Amino acid sequence: MFDVFGSIKSLLKLDSVCIDNNVFRLHYKGTVIILIAFSLLVTSRQYIGDPIDCIVDDIPMHVMDTYCWIYSTFTIPERTGIIGKDLVQPGVVAHVEGEDHVKYHKYYQWVCFTLFFQAILFYIPRYLWKTWEGGRVKMLVLDLNMPVVSEDSKSDRRKLLVDYFALNLHSQNFYAYRFFFCELVNFVNVIGQIYFIDYFLGGEFTTYGSDVIRFTEMEPEERIDPMSKVFPKMTKCTFHKYGASGTVQKIDGLCVLPLNIVNEKIYVFLWFWFICLSILSGLSLLYRLIVVLSPKIRLILLRARSRLSPLDQIKIINDKCQIGDWFILYQLGKNIDPLVYKQLIADLATKLQGKENV
Repeated sequence: MFDVFGSIKSLLKLDSVCIDNNVFRLHYKGTVIILIAFSLLVTSRQYIGDPIDCIVDDIPMHVMDTYCWIYSTFTIPERTGIIGKDLVQPGVVAHVEGEDHVKYHKYYQWVCFTLFFQAILFYIPRYLWKTWEGGRVKMLVLDLNMPVVSEDSKSDRRKLLVDYFALNLHSQNFYAYRFFFCELVNFVNVIGQIYFIDYFLGGEFTTYGSDVIRFTEMEPEERIDPMSKVFPKMTKCTFHKYGASGTVQKIDGLCVLPLNIVNEKIYVFLWFWFICLSILSGLSLLYRLIVVLSPKIRLILLRARSRLSPLDQIKIINDKCQIGDWFILYQLGKNIDPLVYKQLIADLATKLQGKENV
């Protein structure tokens, strides 16, 4: 198992400097790791076995397996009955062409590729933000997040920070708005991913998780497993070949799909994960809108970030700062030692009041 997931361990490391927030990290770190891990899992035959095994007379098994894997299998979902009496498995029953609705299952060839593609989409906002951010916060931190820094060095670096804020006051809004745009892209992306999977699974994903919950609450004799409907473990496959006289022969086979045991669990998890992630992302956007529109909220948040600083100093800074200045100062509070940050707030408040000659 370590051989399968060892390749993603590098994604687990934490950045030395924080340039985003927890919800943002759930997108580019948590979700990307989950999707890549699932993509690797569905390609690991040592845990699942062959992805498809077909049973048919007169056709070599490996030929039938390859054919049905390439050209898809099908079920007849409208046909119901008692398993073992009326039908072999849900949707696996004799049918009449042109009369019964046949549902083809082609997705299983593409699951590993779509999961990896989705992981790339979830990483794009992080790539954009890291490119636009350009290491600004890391540069401004100036090693003030290190546990051991001499007092003279701390004083010099605080002075540099104060001078930077005074020089660039009211010119950093674009920096903040680019981060807010990436947060919006995260939200749009996760909603789009839900509908992308729904299209990929033939319109079954948007209600998939809720159907599974209802299934667990039903009486045993009334249960129709929605996972077996979306990810059937047994399907049918039709093979055509020429007979001895040159006529086309139609041969029906049964196919077992062991891979769907894993696929059904993967997509149940993804349904709940994406729903929770979209809710958190929506709340995060609402929070961001309030922060942008309300200086009073920014004051409260800056006060919470700098609990050691007097309120009057924070008010001075909050009144002088626009959203971009506030955002960078708030980001620095995540990365700088609280005692150093307290002194930085004091020096900056004095500087902005014009009471100190620098």
